[in-house]
Amino acid sequence: MTTPSGGSTPDDYWRRPDADAAANEPPTAPTATPASGYAGPPPSMPPPTGWRPPVHLQPAPPRRLPPQDMAGLDAAEQRSQRVTYGFGAAAGVVLVFLVCLLCSRIIF
Repeated sequence: MTTPSGGSTPDDYWRRPDADAAANEPPTAPTATPASGYAGPPPSMPPPTGWRPPVHLQPAPPRRLPPQDMAGLDAAEQRSQRVTYGFGAAAGVVLVFLVCLLCSRIIF
């Protein structure tokens, strides 16, 4: 932020310029813009023919994926679900035991 110098007030920065000062400025170049102020994008030129680089190597076609064993996937998912439930049950038993132990220490 700048500080005003001389005899000007802080509000002078925000005031409109005088009509005399606008008359002394050089005229700007006239532009053919519509009322909205936007003339649109510049005109584009189509690219010249043959502008793409030549292709020398063709990629190999994609390989086929091996077939999926749906029965094996289901069996593996069931085994992992049993392991998850087993760990959850063990953790639940340990937590219930700890809560009972803490409650018995508070009561007695």
